[in-house]
Amino acid sequence: MQPDRTLWSQWARVLQRWKLDGVVTFFLEAGGPLAVLAAQIIYLGQPFLRQAIPDTQLQALVNLFEDEEEGQMFATFLREEKLR
Repeated sequence: MQPDRTLWSQWARVLQRWKLDGVVTFFLEAGGPLAVLAAQIIYLGQPFLRQAIPDTQLQALVNLFEDEEEGQMFATFLREEKLR
């Protein structure tokens, strides 16, 4: 499955607005168990998160945390966006 990177800019803006970009970058860069834990938290929170976030975005977010390489790429993207 090809990752959906069209949402990255939108996610970066939201994370920066809520001052969560550093925390998310940490989880993504730490990889392994922390990223899997974040994906599981999203899975568990889906019934509540669906009220605010479309299913396609939730799935893309879970995929981001589950795919270590993709997570590293998004972490790099977040750092670059912060510098702009």
